[in-house]
Amino acid sequence: MSTEALLRELRDLLDDAGLRGSFLVRDLRGGEEIAIEPDAQWPSASLVKIPLAVATLERIRLGELDGAATLDIEPGRITTPGPTGLSRFRHPARIAVDDLLYLSTAISDGVAADALFGLTPPPEVARILKGFGIEGITVRHPMQELADTPAERFDRGEVHLAYALAVDAGTAGRGHRIPQLDVTRASSGSARAFADLLQALWTPSAIPAGVAARVRELMRHNVVRHRLAPDFVSDATVWSSKTGTLLTLRHEIGVVEHADGQAFAVVALTESRVAAAQQPGAEAVMARVARRLRDQLRLGH
Repeated sequence: MSTEALLRELRDLLDDAGLRGSFLVRDLRGGEEIAIEPDAQWPSASLVKIPLAVATLERIRLGELDGAATLDIEPGRITTPGPTGLSRFRHPARIAVDDLLYLSTAISDGVAADALFGLTPPPEVARILKGFGIEGITVRHPMQELADTPAERFDRGEVHLAYALAVDAGTAGRGHRIPQLDVTRASSGSARAFADLLQALWTPSAIPAGVAARVRELMRHNVVRHRLAPDFVSDATVWSSKTGTLLTLRHEIGVVEHADGQAFAVVALTESRVAAAQQPGAEAVMARVARRLRDQLRLGH
């Protein structure tokens, strides 16, 4: 199938699943890529925890932070479905900076991420990322602001109203009445920008080798494996990734490394027009689209 025909088919597949999105798959060895709307800006949700990890590890490398230093963390005491780790703790805990990095990145713990943002605020994270030559990713707020959405204000039986608002309150210019979904107010990025970040982490770049290696390790241990992982995990591959989820947004960025030495950056940024929290069918379509783009690129070699 020609690339043009494939892209038309995949756009139709996304539309049938109630999704619109940006996808980009890039061969990290040769640089070839295939994409759907790769330059559209999206609220990044928890994907911002990868720039946070990069900035924290760089400050540890420079001696500005001590990875073994411990912080006293107040529990999140969150009872709504979704958040993980310290976000659901009921009692205070004392945790090392290195371990907060694991919690923030590998299990997407928002409370752990905010403890790290307390050490390296969003503007500093953005400055460090830009200093490494990574453009197009904004870091504007900590995770607590991200989590304070209408979904937390409705009773469980009415939470669908928050999703309906998320579906209906957007503008053609990617603005939104919900600030976390407004690309001018939320942390944001494009599929191309996140692919550039993945490339900088997996191939020699301005990011110091030790920093990049630790971020790759954290992403390799990602415990959220229900979205793209089923279509990329096998005995002959390694899948390292980070998800981002917020109301109608379902994202994942990652790298699939094959036993033959090939490696592909995979970026999937999507939003649903279906007012429902649980959409396993849509997530399966995301994975199918990303896998077919990877297959098209790989078979072209």
